[in-house]
Amino acid sequence: METAMAETPQKRQVVFLAILLCVWEAGSEAIRYSIAEETEGSSLVANLAKDLGLRVGELATRGARIHYTGHRQLLQLDVKTGNVFLHEKLDREGLCRATEPCLLPFQLLLENPVQIFQADLQVTDINDHSPEFPEKEMLLKIPESAQPGTVFPLKAAQDIDIGSNTIHSYTVNPSSNFHVVTLNDEDSRKYPELVLDKALDREEEPELSLILTAVDGGAPPRSGTTTVRIEVVDINDNAPEFLQSLYEVQVPENSPLNSLVVAVTARDLDAGTYGTVTYALFQGDEVTLPFVIDQVTGEIRLKRALDFEAKQHYNLQIAATDSGGFSGKCTVAIEVVDVNDNAPELTMSTLIPSTPENSPESVIAIFSVSDADSGANGETVCSIPDDVPFLLKPTFKNFYTLVTAGPLDRERRAEYNVTIAVWDLGSPRLHTQRSVTVQVSDVNDNAPAFSHSAYTLLVRENNSPGLQLGRVSASDADAGANAQLSYSLLPARDPRLPLAALVSIDADSGRLFALRALDYEALRAFEFGVRATDRGAPALSSQARVRVEVLDDNDHAPFVLHPLQNASAPCTELLPRAAAPGQLVSKVVAVDGDAGQNAWLSFRLLRATEPGLFGVGAHSGEVRTARLLSERDAARQRLVVLVQDHGAPPRSASATLHVLLVDGFSQPYLPRPEAPAPARAQAAALTVSLAVALAAVSSLFLAALLALAALRLCRRRGPAWRGRCALPEGASAGPLLDGVGGGAGSLAQGGRYQVRLAGGSGAADFSFLQPTLPSLLLQDAAAKESPNCGENVVFG
Repeated sequence: METAMAETPQKRQVVFLAILLCVWEAGSEAIRYSIAEETEGSSLVANLAKDLGLRVGELATRGARIHYTGHRQLLQLDVKTGNVFLHEKLDREGLCRATEPCLLPFQLLLENPVQIFQADLQVTDINDHSPEFPEKEMLLKIPESAQPGTVFPLKAAQDIDIGSNTIHSYTVNPSSNFHVVTLNDEDSRKYPELVLDKALDREEEPELSLILTAVDGGAPPRSGTTTVRIEVVDINDNAPEFLQSLYEVQVPENSPLNSLVVAVTARDLDAGTYGTVTYALFQGDEVTLPFVIDQVTGEIRLKRALDFEAKQHYNLQIAATDSGGFSGKCTVAIEVVDVNDNAPELTMSTLIPSTPENSPESVIAIFSVSDADSGANGETVCSIPDDVPFLLKPTFKNFYTLVTAGPLDRERRAEYNVTIAVWDLGSPRLHTQRSVTVQVSDVNDNAPAFSHSAYTLLVRENNSPGLQLGRVSASDADAGANAQLSYSLLPARDPRLPLAALVSIDADSGRLFALRALDYEALRAFEFGVRATDRGAPALSSQARVRVEVLDDNDHAPFVLHPLQNASAPCTELLPRAAAPGQLVSKVVAVDGDAGQNAWLSFRLLRATEPGLFGVGAHSGEVRTARLLSERDAARQRLVVLVQDHGAPPRSASATLHVLLVDGFSQPYLPRPEAPAPARAQAAALTVSLAVALAAVSSLFLAALLALAALRLCRRRGPAWRGRCALPEGASAGPLLDGVGGGAGSLAQGGRYQVRLAGGSGAADFSFLQPTLPSLLLQDAAAKESPNCGENVVFG
């Protein structure tokens, strides 16, 4: 049952092909054109469009072309005019040999829609070949006893033309002894026979020479000649006779070389040398014939391979000649038997290697199959594999169309390799196959698909502009431009959101960038859409949602709400001295603009007038007494509380509290708190500046006094002392004054100075002391002992 089901589609295909061929042959006739051989190439043959009733422009739009059986191009078609021209000069003998009529079939193929017209080109013969004899000279041995009227066969000439252009008659030059008659053989070929008109006399004329002429029937006629040399021999009164006048034999075309075809036998009743018979091929060109005969045995053997497709029949004329010159003849009819030695041929007329996907039916190829064998050996069947989405449709005679069985999907499979197999019905069966590669071209039938329908991107606030936030990615199952994607932003859901100022997207890669620094406290998250569009025609697109969440950064320090730190007069808390431990004094209230642990605040006491008197709640910020108050505790207490968040790194702020200890809330006078620390620091800096200025003025004054005392001393010693004390040429008093403390601002060594800064009074005291007398006396003594006082003067 399974075998019958498997063979059903093939049987239906054969039946459909047979029905289609019958319908075509019954309803259409081939157009036949005739042209003489040797017509020059590019000559006009006919106008196919006019003869087939087609419009001229229809040939070009429908993809018209000419198909031949075989691989030789004979004609060329001008699709613009419909004219058919010869592609090259035709030789009838080379194309058809002796076949008459010489028909060259061709087909006109129209691809869109598929339509086929059959036509034949008949090549008519012209008289372009002269008759040719197989030999330039023929030898006849005729006994002198031959009687008038005796017939002597002659070898016929060959003329490859056909019809009236082939050999018409034979003649010889005038002779009193012979004349020639022209006869027809079984194939209607004309051959000559020499007839003896007058008895020969060897002693009178032992040898004669005749010119045999073969004339064809062309216009003008052509002719060929050969020489017939006749030797007159002694009497031989018996001619050889064959056992059969006709030998019929069949030879397979694949017979091996030198194989025996047939053996002919002739007998001669004479004795001696006149009874010895030799055999020879009498008619036909021994050079072109595929047979050879043994002169002694009469065996005909195959000397060249036979080809049924080239020639199916051979008629051989065999002559048996004795030594006396008498001969007899017989005919050997050889029929070449066809064997299945030719595989089917597949000729591809049209091949479209690419077809678009989603097309309901597309023509992929138009081809024809043929087999040079005959009978069942030449019958063919065509098939393709069952696992491909294609069909074979027979169209006309041996033409097939390969079409798609339905819409193809490139994304499922982009390429098919279809093997077309052609089998003949001979034994053994031969086949030919041809592989056709079909590319499925892409159609934009797939929209881009994002890897995720929604994306969540995280970014820390205070980012740098141009920072890449992330990337969206989409893919397209199509190919080429249909798979090239471009990304773009969709408007935000909130129309108040300035999306164009916040983010941008790279159209090619899908990368998202921040256009400016984001602030968590101003915008914690925002959403927008992204579209991916391919570059097909028409373009397809898809969308995805993107949510950007801003992560908090610790960029805000805690801010103290209570007590106020920017007030002109600080707030003072009153605390009775009778307060118990744990008494609530005040509460530091602070906030942080960050979120999460960046906004978690902790409190601790940084500085206090009395370190152990107060405590601060680490999480509440409440300031409470840590012990009982005593009379020794200062009336004014100053507390500095540090407020710190839990960020990385942490940020902090400080709050200053002023607490006044009172005996009771009825005390009428509350002393003013001391000046703040910045005022005291400013006063101290002013005191230091005044002290430096006073020291500089005192140094200049002391240097001037010392210089004046030295000049007076030189004047008292006289001129000699003044010369020694005089300064060298080019020198000035500058170095001296510098040494005394002038230019460099440093004080002289001999002076004593005391600077006292009174921190409590807010002013600075500066005391200037006179130089000591022992120092001046030592200087004077050194000047008296030294002859040159200028070199040994030492101050201090």
